[in-house]
Amino acid sequence: MCRSIKTLRPPVLPEEATEEDIRAAALQYVRKVSGFRAPAAHNREAFDRAVDEIAAATAKLLQDLEVRGAATRAAS
Repeated sequence: MCRSIKTLRPPVLPEEATEEDIRAAALQYVRKVSGFRAPAAHNREAFDRAVDEIAAATAKLLQDLEVRGAATRAAS
């Protein structure tokens, strides 16, 4: 399942990762860790909350990463 999570930072992606890219990666991670492709109704809230929290953490990580040489490449 996690094999479908792709690298979301430059220069692997030619442009900034979208919210959709980040959410898809978070969903795949939660599916893998929980062992559920789709959780039962009684687990849905916890599952969705985990996806939201991981997506937020991923967005923050990508925002905070310093990719050396990225500015030089963009200027070329």
